[in-house]
Amino acid sequence: MVFAVNEINQDPSILPNTTLGLHVYDTCLITRIAIEGCLPMLTGQERAILNYQCNRRSPITAIIGELSSTVSMSIATLLGLYRYPQVSHYSTSPLLNNKAEFPSFFRTIPSDDSQAQGLLLHYMKKVHFKNKMEEEIFFDRYGNPPAIYDVINWQPGHDGSIHFVKVGTFDTREASGHELYLNKSAFQWTKQGKEAPRSVCSESCIPGYHKAARLGQPVCCYDCIPCAEGEVSKKRDSSKCLPCPGGQWPNERRSDCVPKRLEVLSYNDPLGAALTATVVLSSFMTMMFLCIFIKFQDTPIVKANNRNLTYLLLGALLISSLCALFFIGEPQSITCLLRHSTFGIVFVICISCVLAKTLMVVIAFNATKPGSKMRKWLGPWVPIVTVSVCTLIQALISGSWLLLCPPFPEKNMTLKTGVIILQCNECSETAFWLMLGYMGLLTCVSFLVAFLARKLPDSFNEAKWITFSMLVFLSVWLSFIPGYLSTQGKYMVAVEVFSIVSSSAGIAICIFLPKCYIILLRPDLNTREQLLWKKASNNKKEKRI
Repeated sequence: MVFAVNEINQDPSILPNTTLGLHVYDTCLITRIAIEGCLPMLTGQERAILNYQCNRRSPITAIIGELSSTVSMSIATLLGLYRYPQVSHYSTSPLLNNKAEFPSFFRTIPSDDSQAQGLLLHYMKKVHFKNKMEEEIFFDRYGNPPAIYDVINWQPGHDGSIHFVKVGTFDTREASGHELYLNKSAFQWTKQGKEAPRSVCSESCIPGYHKAARLGQPVCCYDCIPCAEGEVSKKRDSSKCLPCPGGQWPNERRSDCVPKRLEVLSYNDPLGAALTATVVLSSFMTMMFLCIFIKFQDTPIVKANNRNLTYLLLGALLISSLCALFFIGEPQSITCLLRHSTFGIVFVICISCVLAKTLMVVIAFNATKPGSKMRKWLGPWVPIVTVSVCTLIQALISGSWLLLCPPFPEKNMTLKTGVIILQCNECSETAFWLMLGYMGLLTCVSFLVAFLARKLPDSFNEAKWITFSMLVFLSVWLSFIPGYLSTQGKYMVAVEVFSIVSSSAGIAICIFLPKCYIILLRPDLNTREQLLWKKASNNKKEKRI
């Protein structure tokens, strides 16, 4: 300490026009001796006179306290009684020692001597120099020197002794963020190696997991629990998992949120493309049947099958096949409104035409009997009334559905995990099943009438082919119900599209393929004489029966 004071006094660049003096007392690490040495400095007499200051010399500028905190804090308490101010104490530890090995500082200036206080702070703020060891020395605005510490590592020796090895420094004079320097290669934690011992009892939890504390154990002991479905943890050692925002879902590792996969029966989808091809093929076949009947409309077989009703049936079958396209592609407001209502009305037209054709077969056969009263029912108004009334009922059902609870497009995020299903919300399941139920009822009536009339004469009879077509229709839609209820998303839509196409194609093939075969490949059977001969032959068989 004496050496440091002499160096400062001899160098005029450090504290110009200022001379430092000092009093040194040995505390012997005893609090009582430290206080006894402090009192004469405060009172100015060798014999301490409490509450008086008899010192006529320059005021005390600073007191450098004992290294021990206990002794230093006792001195600080005493200084407070004499109204000395802001005590600054830097405690030390085995790992952090003051580089210059100086004890802690107490800067104590009498509060009533503002001139001395201002003079000291003025000069201390200007102090900035390098000592003989090329170390930079300065004081901050509070008069505190830079904090410079050595980082010491206790290293065990082979003989059991402990060696204190410098492994780094802490220097506040360095740039922000670079104050601490550690030489990691110089560390030695155990006799076996340089690896730092683990301070926790559990491995770090990777993203996708969260920490769960173990009951009755320290906080550093925990289990890594996978995030629940729909939640993620993006950082290591997360205390909890967080849910993904709407429209997103965790990735496979549940470490991040990713957009949910969109599911829709589109034209680009292999299933959607296959169904689209099936719709086009069915529509082309129906169109071909219609063209054949129009081209050969004056032939006996076409005339005998009620041409106008046949054209209406083929047109309705064509439209019903094309209605399946409303179900493919991303749902829109207009497609959701039209697809079931249009399909339901058009399909009822098909079934009512089939029913009307069956009724006409029965009426025509009975009208040929002598004295029959069925002749008055042979007019064109019977099929017109049948088709109109049956279609009107379905139109009322569909119209009420659209007015009271119209279907609308929606994004269903809850039906499948990690998938957004683009679908039409039917709004009213009751209306949907009522529409299908009415179609089923009408089909059953057509099937029953056609089945009872299946053995009527062939010249008039389409009943057995109608029976087959209604049997196909019923089989398809009875299979549709469990398939529709057991599937979700685009597969549910695919089941409905397949049912529409297959039932339309089934009716067209069963009723019109045999007639087209005769028209195109057996024109010899498509004559008036052939029809009359069959009629006479059937009448003879009936008389014998």
